[in-house]
Amino acid sequence: MISPDAARNVVGIIGNVISFGLFLSPVPTFWRICKRKDVEEFKADPYLATLLNCMLWVFYGLPIVHPNSILVVTINGVGLVVEGTYLIIFFLYSPNKKRLRMLAVLGVEAVFMVAVVLGVLMGAHTHEKRSMIVGILCVFFGSLMYFSPLTIMGKVVKTKSVEYMPFFLSLVSFLNGVCWTAYALIRFDLYVTIPNGLGALFGAIQLILYACYYKSTPKRQPKDAEVQLPTVSGGSGNTVGNVSVTVER
Repeated sequence: MISPDAARNVVGIIGNVISFGLFLSPVPTFWRICKRKDVEEFKADPYLATLLNCMLWVFYGLPIVHPNSILVVTINGVGLVVEGTYLIIFFLYSPNKKRLRMLAVLGVEAVFMVAVVLGVLMGAHTHEKRSMIVGILCVFFGSLMYFSPLTIMGKVVKTKSVEYMPFFLSLVSFLNGVCWTAYALIRFDLYVTIPNGLGALFGAIQLILYACYYKSTPKRQPKDAEVQLPTVSGGSGNTVGNVSVTVER
């Protein structure tokens, strides 16, 4: 019979794969930015938010804070690299005003993380206390981001159209939430369970809405459709708010 730890590792590896796919979901947007050498009306906010979320979850998963959470570290470490790449591209093709704003936000995030790391390591001397402090921060920011799909879901109900809520990403977001919730429940981790449980719930609601309104969606095929997507940032259950993804048809 498979041990709980082995089962948890298998589920975590599957979660890493799913989360990695979600990290790559904005690639069409950045492909368009590179081709046009212009960020147009796209905003860096979702990627800045994801960067902070990934930093918090990497810190949470370190052995000095919450032992036996290496799979949380790996996927969010990958997320840091991916989001950093997105932000570099965004910075290169942004006007100076947007660049200055990005640098200001990055500066605030850096100061915040330094304060969190120093405060936790110097002020909390047990794994339980460190896990609680960092976990609460992760849950707070992750849960806020999981509420971001409410906007697009409201639009679906209002317009009776799922044109701007792609089925594939709704499905993968749901599977990601379910996978990481299962991971957290095998060896109970409240701080991973809460945001991912919310992610699974909202993903399920999106799929139900898709089933309800798919037939009533107009069959229009715009050349370029800007899609607002909730992107989940991997194994810790945090998400990235609404990410603009342009689908070229």
